[in-house]
Formats: sequence, structure tokens, C-alpha cells
Amino acid sequence: MVNARGKPVLERTELYGTGHRYKVRYIDPDGREKSKTFPDRQKKQAEDFLISVENDKREGRYIDPRAARVKFRTQADNWIKGQSDDPASREVLRSRLRSKILPHLGDLPIGKITPSTIRDWLGEIEDQADNYKVVLFSVVTGVMDSAIDDKLIRDNPCKAKTIRRPTSPAVEVKDIWPEARVKAIRDGMAERWRIAIPIGAGLGLRQGEIFGLSPEDIDESALLLHVRRQLRTVERTLVFALPKGNKTRTVPLSPGVLAEIKDHLEAYPPCSVTLPWRKPAGDPVTVRLVATGVDGRLYSGDLFTKTVWERAFRTAGIERTKQIDGMHALRHFYASTLLAQGVSIKELATYLGHSDPGFTLRVYTHLVPSSHQRARVAVDTVFGRPGSGDGLETA
Repeated sequence: MVNARGKPVLERTELYGTGHRYKVRYIDPDGREKSKTFPDRQKKQAEDFLISVENDKREGRYIDPRAARVKFRTQADNWIKGQSDDPASREVLRSRLRSKILPHLGDLPIGKITPSTIRDWLGEIEDQADNYKVVLFSVVTGVMDSAIDDKLIRDNPCKAKTIRRPTSPAVEVKDIWPEARVKAIRDGMAERWRIAIPIGAGLGLRQGEIFGLSPEDIDESALLLHVRRQLRTVERTLVFALPKGNKTRTVPLSPGVLAEIKDHLEAYPPCSVTLPWRKPAGDPVTVRLVATGVDGRLYSGDLFTKTVWERAFRTAGIERTKQIDGMHALRHFYASTLLAQGVSIKELATYLGHSDPGFTLRVYTHLVPSSHQRARVAVDTVFGRPGSGDGLETA
């Protein structure tokens, strides 16, 4: 169609006004030219964008808009590499990500994860145990912090004021086994595994440390036991590794527990076992072990629990409660026994292999014997009434 002058008449189509009319060009901090386009009638927005870019460059807060397109799962894989050089620890982190985090956040670009996204995800894991929610939230927070470090995003949505961080109740062990229960479970154990009870309840070793104990770790003359390794599972493979926290420790060895170990070794001589160190591809290490199955058979923690530990409860006629009847109950019994005899929290933390005595105090503070009467006696050495049998005269 043409007008009276013979010129074509332009008609607006449904695409009118939807194209990009303005292009902002700028140089990023690395000297590369970048650009961003804006549609018609958004000149002001384009100008504001350019101003904000220049301000961010001056303040060191510049973020490449395209960097935020990196998906959460990609950033999580990168984050894991910097968390630990321990293969088992990395596998635990991957398991947590796979089960409760990646299904909700994995395919989202980092830049699209907002406080609202985090609130939605927290709703998805609401039915999980409090301690587990704390762990999961810490993982997500760590991944987002790494994205800030890599200049993919500017702020961590997990730290927004509207996010209520999961919390867990104070850790406190209340259900300490009585001595009768310790003895009953020991009697219910298969004979070659009974040594696990005095080692756990009399030395405070963890399950993997019991399985990794060697006669060479025992110093009879000094009555000391050196906790040098543990048996653990990495990628479905049994390996030797340092104890938890990658720290060895030394524990006082009572003559009674030493006698128990010597009797066991006489009945069941130690077996030499060769396993990789730390990871399935690690260097092979040969160790003579105190506690093994028939012909040196090794047990993972799960297999031992199902085939040996649970059977001991059935044999003893005791109903097993998972929350209080794991092998960790032996460590709790050890801790309560030492505290009852006046061993300090700091010493107990060293024997248990806790890096922070404050953690030991939080877990076992209610087991520390009351000092009320000792305090009364101490004060009355100064303020006791004459003739009452206390006070300065008595002192």
C-alpha cells in the first residue's frame, strides 16, 4: 500500500516495540568489552545500568552478569574440592547434596537463587531432624559463599534477614548405660568380639578405632594406648585412616583392660591385614589387628551392627533402642565413669579425641559431680561459726 505521494505506508505489526533498540557497551575490570541491550523506550534503564556498572567497578563490586548463569550443582562440585582432602568426608558431602539439596536447587542458576528460593527449600526439608537441617543449611550456605568468592554473585541469600537459620537443641547425653547393661551386652556378644566392650567402655575408642587397634599400639610398661588409626569405608571400600579429625591421641590404659586385651590375644591371635591408606587407591598398609572376624575377616560398621551388635542384644534379651544403643554408648559410659572419679573435662576431651573441650563440656556437663558441698566447706573455713566444728579454728 502506498500513499498519495507514492510512498509505502508502514503498518505496526504485533512485533512493534518488542525489539532491542539500545546497546550499552563497557569495559570490564579485566579489560574485556561487554555489552547489554535494552528494548525501545528503556533508554533511562540503559543509562542507569551503565552508571551502576561504573560505580561497581570503582568500588570493586563488579559482577559479570553472565557469571550468575552457573548452575548450583556445578558450583557445589567446585566447592566440595576445597572442603577436605579426605575422600570419605567428600563423599558424605556429596551424599547430602544428592539427597536433599540438588533435587530442589541443583539446576537453578546461582544468580536466580533468592531468599524466597531458600525459604521454599527450607519448607521442603522441614520434616528432617533438627541436626540434619543445620548440616544441610550449612552446606548450601557454603556453596553460596564460594559463589561470592568467585564473583558469581554479590550477596548470599542464605544470610538474608528474612531467613530463619535452622538450629539444633543443645547436645546432651542423658541415657548413660548402667554397668549391668554393659556386662549383659558383653555376655551376649560372640566370644571373639567381646573384647570390643572393654576397649570401648574402658578406653573410649570409637567403633572404627576399635577395629583398627593393633597390639603394637599398646605400651604395657607405661600403661598407655596409642590411638593411631581407624578402619573406615570410602567408596564402598575398607581403608585404614587416621582417627576422626586426622589426629592421633594417647589414652591411659588400666591394668584391668590390659589384662582383658592380653587374654583375648591369647585366645584369638592378631591377624595381619593389608588395606589402602585413606582412599581406595592409597598406598597399601599392613597392620596386625586385635579385633577381626574368623580368618581375619573385616566388618564395615553397618555389617558389624547388623550381624554382631544386634545379635548381642537378642542373646542378652534386651530390647535395642537405636537412639541410645549404638556402639557410641560405650564411649558415653567411659566418659561418665571418668567424670564420676573426678577426671577433668579437659583431660576427658583429650582422651576422647575432642578438639574442643567446650564441646565435651556441653555434652557431658550434667554428669560432672556437684561441687556444692565442696564449695560450702571451702567458704566455711573462713566464715564458720565458733563451736560449730568449722571456720577458722577448724581450718
